[in-house]
Amino acid sequence: MRRLRLIPLLTLLLLAVPAHASADGTPKLGHVFVIVLENENADATFGPDAPTYLAKTLPSEGAYLPNYFATGHLSLDNYISMVSGQAPNPQTQADCQLFSEFTPGTPTADEQVIGSGCVYPAAVKTIADQLQSAGRNWAGYMEDMAAKAPAEPATCRHPAIGSFDDTQSAEVGDQYATRHNPFMYFHSIIDDQKTCDAHVVDLTRLGGDLQRNQTTPAYSFITPNLCHDGHDEPCVNGEPGGLVSANDFLQQVVPQIRKSSAYAHRGLIIVTFDEAEASGGKADSSACCNEQAGPNTPSPGGPKAGPGGGRVGAVLLSPCIAPGTVDERSYNHYSMLRSAEDGLGLKHLGYAGVSGLDPFGSKTFTQSDCGEQINLKAKPKRPPSGKRVRIKLKVKTTYARCRRGVTIKSGRHQARTSSHGRASIKLPVGDGKLKFKAKKHGCLGDTAVLQPR
Repeated sequence: MRRLRLIPLLTLLLLAVPAHASADGTPKLGHVFVIVLENENADATFGPDAPTYLAKTLPSEGAYLPNYFATGHLSLDNYISMVSGQAPNPQTQADCQLFSEFTPGTPTADEQVIGSGCVYPAAVKTIADQLQSAGRNWAGYMEDMAAKAPAEPATCRHPAIGSFDDTQSAEVGDQYATRHNPFMYFHSIIDDQKTCDAHVVDLTRLGGDLQRNQTTPAYSFITPNLCHDGHDEPCVNGEPGGLVSANDFLQQVVPQIRKSSAYAHRGLIIVTFDEAEASGGKADSSACCNEQAGPNTPSPGGPKAGPGGGRVGAVLLSPCIAPGTVDERSYNHYSMLRSAEDGLGLKHLGYAGVSGLDPFGSKTFTQSDCGEQINLKAKPKRPPSGKRVRIKLKVKTTYARCRRGVTIKSGRHQARTSSHGRASIKLPVGDGKLKFKAKKHGCLGDTAVLQPR
């Protein structure tokens, strides 16, 4: 009788837990590399007819996220979301043909700004600004940015405020697109010319920066040109374009990153697409994650009315990810920004901070020997000497696997933590210091020292 009554109660408890809820957050990351390609539905990109390296090799070597969504249509509003958490507005949805000021720029309670336009006021920050304030390096690596040098800038290249953007279409010898370089749309970056020139550079700089861990930025945003990102098909220079050229680009750049010491030290590569197809019979304006439209547009889906930019999928590679991982939870560009901020120890910007939004967590980072740091705490800090005292121990860490089942030792006394990371040891206290060591395979251990009174 008792068992029969417990079964439905347990069922109700399980149903009360949201299916998308993430038990763990993003682990501490050393370096984040974001590579953004163009305009493909996930079914095409990762389908049976897609190029092998993108569709099969990368997912087999990392984590495939089939339910990863863009946040709007067309391109630019997605790039803006990825680095700032700002929602679409009519001008960014139209790819900012005119490089105009964003006005009026009135802030809201949820860190959005009200208005329309392209270049956001200096008060609106990006993940680059966060890193800059923290004294950490970042970079935007833009292919073909230096293609017209010295006639046009080789770094921090963008149209003049109020002028038309002449990079909307590719040219032979120059396939750079400003609208695929999100950092150019923030006064907080472009108004500081020296900083902008140092950090928003041509893609040719990436190889040299990867040579040493110290010269590799904590955050790298990598944009191929209009041919190699899959946007054009065929390309103005005769290359095939589409997924074929995007696949070739990844085969060159991804192994280069993975060979670096920066990647080996808790690095993360994110490969995704800015948006799904925006028009035609395969147009997709779906969304996930309770995405909010924001204060400036009723329909982030743009050409096809809808709440988002469609399902695009993503692949993540990291020493912290077991090969062949498939994470079917739902994510979007705001999730990606939140994950990068969490992994790099930063606060959340804009809609990356929305309550309930899942970052990439333990369902993505599945490698047990990644070396998640254990933080051990012990109380009371000043136990009375000459007595037998129960010391309460607690392990704090990002991952549940490094919180439960941790062995804590003090001399010949030991205990193992519960699923909540708690344990206790009762032992005699002398006049000397008490030292506790926490260890678990695949996790970085920690010690705690108590001074008896």
